[in-house]
Amino acid sequence: MSGWHRRYRCDVTGHDAISEVDDGVLGAWLTERGEPAYRVRQIRRHASLAGTCGWSDLTDVPKRLRDDLAVSFRWSSVEPVTEQASADGETRKALLALWDGHRIETVLMPHHGARNSVCVSTQAGCPMACAFCATGEMGLIRNLTAGEIVDQVRHWQDELAAEGDRVSHVVYMGMGEPFNNYEATLASARMLTDPDAFGISPRRITISTCGVVPKIDALASEGLPINLAISLHAPVDSIRTAIMPINRRWDIDLVLASAARYAKKTKRRVTFEYILLGGVNDSAEAAALLARRITEHMRPGAAHVNLIPYNPGPGGFRRPPVERMERFAEILEGGGISATVRISKGQDIAAACGQLKVPEGRAAPVA
Repeated sequence: MSGWHRRYRCDVTGHDAISEVDDGVLGAWLTERGEPAYRVRQIRRHASLAGTCGWSDLTDVPKRLRDDLAVSFRWSSVEPVTEQASADGETRKALLALWDGHRIETVLMPHHGARNSVCVSTQAGCPMACAFCATGEMGLIRNLTAGEIVDQVRHWQDELAAEGDRVSHVVYMGMGEPFNNYEATLASARMLTDPDAFGISPRRITISTCGVVPKIDALASEGLPINLAISLHAPVDSIRTAIMPINRRWDIDLVLASAARYAKKTKRRVTFEYILLGGVNDSAEAAALLARRITEHMRPGAAHVNLIPYNPGPGGFRRPPVERMERFAEILEGGGISATVRISKGQDIAAACGQLKVPEGRAAPVA
């Protein structure tokens, strides 16, 4: 299975993808053609159904209208280029092309038949420059549209449909900082949770951020009971600033305070992502301090720490021994903070945490 690739080619027509056109525009387009208003919801439903691969599959829509739709709108905003499967027999990574030639990556992470999680990207590249993350080496190319985010899920939905399965969970943990593309991120989350579209439970969607404090507070007011994950990665500002430049703007106390506000307002537990870097942030002292700092801000049970073993990538870091990682988790648990050492999948195809990166050069990055 290791090294297996699938290569695609798909010709598309039209201009905007259907996922990038809002209901008002689509409704006006349909009205011009004498179509009833219910066609909007009908087309939306079809565009999110697993296994629906193009306009020709809309068999309950008149052929004349299907032909017009195919001329005016692309079926998808992303075009599959290649796909790789990991030696673990589950993890898959897809390289997708956007309309302007830029490319992004998305990952499917099945879990022994229990669920199918899709990791989506929100930006081509990333401006955050975290020292341990390959995506940060790209810089920011551009933000993705809500449709380009949603269509990553559609890509995997279609593949899983052929296997009699479907996407059950979505994590915004791919390329980019979701909260630097806040409007498109939230719009895509609403599309994915729409019961008349994908119908994924909000409680099965997780948005991860490096700690953009104002947007954490904004998300708390959105009325979406989705999960929040915050990349913390250090117990003290000196270490966090060295590996995460964002800490110069929003330090650990500000991030923890915003996490506490989110948990209080939404009644949702916040997850802190913590990548374990050998000799940098993995000591017993660091674990004890991390537990103490979280408990100073968060009520009991309001926080969970995901411990992520470092995956080969930039920065010249190393992964700590398993015993050291397990000891770190034990100290957190002893300090009243639930913790899990996460299993890394997809390292052999560069699909694990911090490994997504696409060679660029087709156009100048945008500010």
